[in-house]
Order: sequence, then structure tokens, then C-alpha cells
Amino acid sequence: MRLERLDPQDVERLGGPEGAAAHLRALVADGASVEDAVREIVGAVRARGDAAVHEYTRRYDTQGNDRSEIGQRPLVVAPEELDAAIKELPLELVAGLQVAIANVAEVAQAGVEEDRTVRLPQGQHVTLREIPVQAAAVYVPGGRAPYPSTVVMGVVSARAAGVLDVAVCSPPGADGQIDQTILGACRLCGVERVYRIGGAQAIAALAYGTETVSRVDVVVGPGNLYVQEAKRQLSAIVGIDGFAGPSDLLVALGAATGERELELAALDMLAQGEHGEGSLVVAVSPSAAVCDALAQALEQWVLERPTVGEARFAIVEVEDARAAVAFANAFAAEHLELIGADVEALAPVVRSAGCLFVGAASATAFGDYVVGSNHVLPTGGAARFASGLSARHFRRRMQEVRISEDAVSKLAAAGAPVARAEGFEVHAESMEARMRENDER
Repeated sequence: MRLERLDPQDVERLGGPEGAAAHLRALVADGASVEDAVREIVGAVRARGDAAVHEYTRRYDTQGNDRSEIGQRPLVVAPEELDAAIKELPLELVAGLQVAIANVAEVAQAGVEEDRTVRLPQGQHVTLREIPVQAAAVYVPGGRAPYPSTVVMGVVSARAAGVLDVAVCSPPGADGQIDQTILGACRLCGVERVYRIGGAQAIAALAYGTETVSRVDVVVGPGNLYVQEAKRQLSAIVGIDGFAGPSDLLVALGAATGERELELAALDMLAQGEHGEGSLVVAVSPSAAVCDALAQALEQWVLERPTVGEARFAIVEVEDARAAVAFANAFAAEHLELIGADVEALAPVVRSAGCLFVGAASATAFGDYVVGSNHVLPTGGAARFASGLSARHFRRRMQEVRISEDAVSKLAAAGAPVARAEGFEVHAESMEARMRENDER
């Protein structure tokens, strides 16, 4: 396990909380650029549609296997395959997914706002209307293990937003199939259309549409560098939730953190390490004793937990609880835990976190699955300006304007000089023409 230690002098030497946060972010190397490779894939899918999608699926997902029963499986999963998948899932998994679906739906629905009309002094009305997009897709990664929880987070949020047409895209394995756990989760969430496509070709197909893949308005979900780069390149063509990089966690521990709380914090940090290489797991505390005890626990426990991957770990000692929260705001973690009375009391001053977990009982792992919050969160410090996935990513706000006859003269008198100052004479004429019509009546 790679563990970095910083003390208050180190933090000061690095330029305070901002500098120390930047130093720790730099511990995780940026991924190799895939910009050119993704541009080639996107261009091919746009030009050749399904043929290009099949080509890249065989190359990257089914590992070159072009036998008809594997490499040429239909891009769309048949409904009977979705039904069969549920029957193969353990009952406790189905029950857990149902709890997650219900809780995520209730929280997501709370973020959907009603239309609101503002009546302004001149007599006009402006209505703020929230309208769901017509079609959305959720990308669910393949990789080392299936992620049915990502199906829940994306699909349920889209449904809560009012999107009727929600598809799921997930890469097939070497056998040409999507994992049954993902398919079962799709059926439990009411998904009717699942595509056997992964990587940049999936994002391109969803953005442009092909003979088989229907074009969507929004694509959300995590994925590898190819997926994220494709979302970036196509963000002017299709709505996206953001650029999801490697996962990260920051745990702020109070000066008087007890042994049990410290053990839970260490367990949470090791759990985050399961996300593997590129993940960054950090703890911050004003107590040197807490930092020492935590380091010892991590170094001992990691040997007993083979699923903990190649994440980078760091422990930062600061002057006091306020300095710990200042560091947390500078770090802008995807997940932020506050454990200990002194740091928990400062929860209201946290400004930069993808999701905030307060108290020793509030483990990040609950947020990954069943608590109701969404686990698709801004990474790499993007929590300074970005939000976690919610119903709002699937809705767009449209303004509806209604100007009464009484308001026209007042607004034209105010607006025409501004238009002329910008050199738009006809804009001014357009407003004043309506003023003249009212005067003639």
C-alpha cells in the first residue's frame, strides 16, 4: 500500500490547503491521452453506423472473437433475456436492488421542481418551465465486475425526471453477453431497451443514432477514459452529466476520535481502495495520535483484504478542525466523511463535496448502494463547480414569456435604447412597432 503523510509544516510549505490538495491530486497520474483514438471511433460510427459499432465491439469487448454466436450477437438485448436474467439473481440481491430503487426514486423526485410564474412590474409574466428530455441513456461499465447499482442510479433518476424513453448501454464480455446482474437490474428498473455496446462507440452511437441504436438527448454514467473522452468530444451533440475520472474519498477525523470511529474510518478508506488504480483515498485530522493510529490500522488491515486495489492513500495532519474542513473544501472530494464531534459540527461550512456523509454511521458505501443519494458524483476536484447525478440532468429549463399590451410601451421604452447601443437597430424597431400598435388602438 502506498501511503503519503503530510504534517502541518508540510501543508504550509505546499502553500496551505489549496497547495496541499493539489499535491495530493498529483499523486494520481493522468491517464494517457485517448483523444485521437476516440475521434477515429466517433467518426467511424457517425459515417458507418452499425457496421462500425460491430467492428469496435469485436475489437475491444469480445476480444476479437468473430464467431457468429458471439461476435455477431444483436446489438439490442431481447426482452426475454431481460426477463430470464431476474430469475437467475439471488433473492437477497433482488431485495437489495428494490430498496435502492425505492430510495433513489424518492430522493430524485424531491429534486423535480414545479413550474413557477414570475409577475414583473411592467405587467409581463415569465414562467419557468421544467421539461424532461425525450430520450436518455445510461452507460453502465463492464470491467472487473458488474455494476447493477449504476443501472439504478441512472435509470431511476431519469424516470423521476419524467423521461419516458430510457435505454441502457453496457459492454459485452468475451462471450458476447452482458452480465446477468446488469440485465436483471435493468428489468427491475423497467428498462425496455438494452444495447450490447461499450466504449467510445457506444457514446457515439447514442449521440448520432445508427440503424439499430436510437439517438438520445442525454447520456450519463461512469466509464473508462475512452467513454469519458467520447462524452467530452460529443458534449455539443448530446447532453452529458460530466467527466467521471477515478474515484476519491476524503475522511475528516476529529481530534477526539475514538477507537471504534477510527476503525470504521479505516474500513471506509480501504473500501474506497477497492475501486482500484487511480483512486485517491485521503484522511485529514488535527490529531497526530489519530493520524498515527489510522496509518497503523491501514497498513495492518490492507493485508487481510485482497480486494483492495492499487489506490493511493494519504494522511494529512492539520492545526485544528476548521483547518481540516478548509482542506476538505480545497480538496473538493467526490465523497467526504466527517467523523468526530468537532468536525461534524462544521458540516454547514462544507462547500465543495460531491456527497457529504456526516457521522461514523454514515459510511460512503451506503451511498454507493441503498441510502437514496446518487453515487454518480463529480471526481478529480470537480465538486468545486459540479453536482452529482440527479433528475435535473434529465430536465431542461425553458422560459415562457407573455407580455401584456399594457407592458409593451414600458418595455419598449427601456429596451430600444439598449438595442441601439449594441448596434441592433431592427431589434429596437421590433419593440417600438408593438408600442405604436398599442398607441393606435
